[in-house]
Amino acid sequence: MSDPNAPLSARDSHLFGPGPKRILSLDGGGVRGAVTIAFLERLEKVIDEIEGRPTLLCDWFDIIGGTSTGAIIAGALALGYRAADIHTFYKQFGPTVFQRSFWRIAGFRAKFSASNLAAELDRIIGGRTLDSPDLRTGLCVVTKRLDTGSVWILMNNPKLPYWETPPDEAFIGNRHYRLASVIRASAAAPYYFDPEYIEIVRGMLPGLFVDGAVSPHNNPVLHLLMTATVPHYGLGWPFGADKLKIVSVGTGSYRYRLLPGEMPRLRTLGIAAHALSSQISDSQQLVLMLMSWFGDSPTQWPINSEIGDLGLLDAPGGKPLFGFLRYDVILETAWLGRELGVNLDESVLQHYRQLDAPENIPAIYDLGARAAEKQIKREHLI
Repeated sequence: MSDPNAPLSARDSHLFGPGPKRILSLDGGGVRGAVTIAFLERLEKVIDEIEGRPTLLCDWFDIIGGTSTGAIIAGALALGYRAADIHTFYKQFGPTVFQRSFWRIAGFRAKFSASNLAAELDRIIGGRTLDSPDLRTGLCVVTKRLDTGSVWILMNNPKLPYWETPPDEAFIGNRHYRLASVIRASAAAPYYFDPEYIEIVRGMLPGLFVDGAVSPHNNPVLHLLMTATVPHYGLGWPFGADKLKIVSVGTGSYRYRLLPGEMPRLRTLGIAAHALSSQISDSQQLVLMLMSWFGDSPTQWPINSEIGDLGLLDAPGGKPLFGFLRYDVILETAWLGRELGVNLDESVLQHYRQLDAPENIPAIYDLGARAAEKQIKREHLI
């Protein structure tokens, strides 16, 4: 039996300790995670200045969560890596993981070998589990379980209902799941990688998991908010802009379009793929709209031409539920020219939007770094 007077671990101090709380949410987006890393490097620099000393993001944020490439970055941050370390990792990781093969025919096999991704995650994470004491803060990983049709947020919260294996062994407790497998599940994007299999009940068929992006939570910030505040998840953090601050970082957004002239060149399967991608984009826009409306949001993010930015609109009831900061790059010609003074042809931007082109990492990282210098302000984080 644990000693109730024993000091809390680093993880439990973040999850259950007193005081204001902070959440860091990271979008999915394949190799466009380089945009996220650029923002995180700038964020670290500003936080170091605020604290007056080098400060790890896992020591500053009480929950770090992500989907897909965001889950990979979140896991590394929660283990105590700095953003510069992850930047180096991504430059090495991208060409290995997104290695094309002549023998992989699109539509018949996944485009890339999942074994390369699994091997890289094993190299970094090793045999750690979701209950590893090396995780220095709360970690949330979003994935989709296909065989039950449910979104799973796997978190290192010991008060969650499925954390412990019950006496009758009706299921394996989440605390025993391999961290590398959990993160690989979140990054198992259909078409690009094979699903990840996780044993849920000993002796039975494993669960079938794919990328969390094929749920409404490619931008996981709304679900992370619910995980932190809905009492059923075991935390029940209080609302209030002075009690909860949420930072959400994107991977380069854009409005997903399929022009009529492109239709004759696509088969039904291709149109379905475009529709799914568009739905992911729609979900992200809805999440951003809700978070901007319900929170105190000094960063301006116009939702669309009809309603513009909701950050200055009073929250329902007159009091914002949380502080909300959104950082991202819009991979569209007009925005890049207006906000960053960067002029790019549409053909170049179309290439930069790809999830699986590691040759883009330096260029999209540079766009993220330019945007981070402009968007991240010390006064917003204090």
